Amino acid sequence: MKSLASILLLSLATSASIYAQSTSIDGTWKGTATVKGQQVPLTLQIDGKPAKLNAALRNGPESSPATTVALTGNHLVLTFNYFARTLDATLENGQLTGTFGLAAPGSPRFPLTLKPAPDSKPSDDDEAAINGDWEIAVKSAKGESAWQLRVNQPSGQPTHAVIQRIDGDTGSLFGTADPNAKTWQFSHFTAAGPALYTLASQPDGTLLVSNLLNPDQTNLVAHRPAEARKENLAEPTDPTQQTTVKDPAAPFRFSFPDINGKLVSNTDPQFEGKVVIIAIGGSWCPNCHDEAPFLESLYKRYHSRGLEIVNLSFEEADQLKDPTRLHAFIQRYGLTYTVLVAGEPEQLNEKITQAKGLNCWPTSFFLGRDGRVKEVHAGFAGPANPPAHEELQKNVTALVEQLLSDAVPTQNASR
Repeated sequence: MKSLASILLLSLATSASIYAQSTSIDGTWKGTATVKGQQVPLTLQIDGKPAKLNAALRNGPESSPATTVALTGNHLVLTFNYFARTLDATLENGQLTGTFGLAAPGSPRFPLTLKPAPDSKPSDDDEAAINGDWEIAVKSAKGESAWQLRVNQPSGQPTHAVIQRIDGDTGSLFGTADPNAKTWQFSHFTAAGPALYTLASQPDGTLLVSNLLNPDQTNLVAHRPAEARKENLAEPTDPTQQTTVKDPAAPFRFSFPDINGKLVSNTDPQFEGKVVIIAIGGSWCPNCHDEAPFLESLYKRYHSRGLEIVNLSFEEADQLKDPTRLHAFIQRYGLTYTVLVAGEPEQLNEKITQAKGLNCWPTSFFLGRDGRVKEVHAGFAGPANPPAHEELQKNVTALVEQLLSDAVPTQNASR
């Protein structure tokens, strides 16, 4: 017969085990965040032991890793320094409840609730009816008449969609279908923030596309490209035609401080006779995050042959005072090319006076060895849009090689 002491010890051990299981935080968590009255699906992956946890927001097969993970008791705080955002939640009754948003005090935050859940497999819903390329008719403030929509359902993978605009793509959107209603919902929730779209199949073969987080982008009509041509609808804007320069014969001039306060100008010796990419962006800009690794790869590949890259970063007022996000942006992508702090986003055209039609983040100016602009590329097609991303990489690489093949001017008086 067991003694009273042994029974108590067994009971305490069992209770401790149950408590540990009920408060375990590692694993996959699924739920929603409330954004502008809409419920946006959210997946959080946490791995490791309480003393050393890793976490990431999951978007299909993609992930946005947390920079830091802090678990104090039942209080979880994740930071995503490269977007200056945090996830702050409390673990109670088997669920995480909290908020997500900008770390700055007073910034708006999204309420969220998550529960433990296994990784789900893609549904077997037939979405062949909307697979492929579409063109969404729009009248955008940036002068566009059409956006590209791509829908793809890889074998054994979640259905994927992406919208390509002149300033870049939406990032990967993963979705589910309601075959009976012929509607589909696509979303993501990443360190950059949320997105939520619906696609509705119409009897005439078109799609109605609605951005549920932006009331100005609802019930947009999408056609297959061939049908759009029959309807004489405009194609998506060529990224090389969106922005030009007022005087192509004039050298492109810049003079801004780096993150340590040192003034860097186009007349500095390091740019003499070099091919220079001037990349307009900001660490707040998701498409600029997509662009940075590609620029770094170009820099490593061609710097020894005469390529310089200068990122003119436009940051909000609080970041100008203390550019912690820009530092995290540089660190995340291991940037070794020049990064300058040019001002606030609202000052874009005030600071870059030689450009005409400059309204996209990012925008890249390609300068020849004479310091003059040879081509301008608006926006960036990221990895979420593989065909456009691969074409862009190919075209830009060819352009850089062409510019590098030009002879170095004997006297570069144009600068």
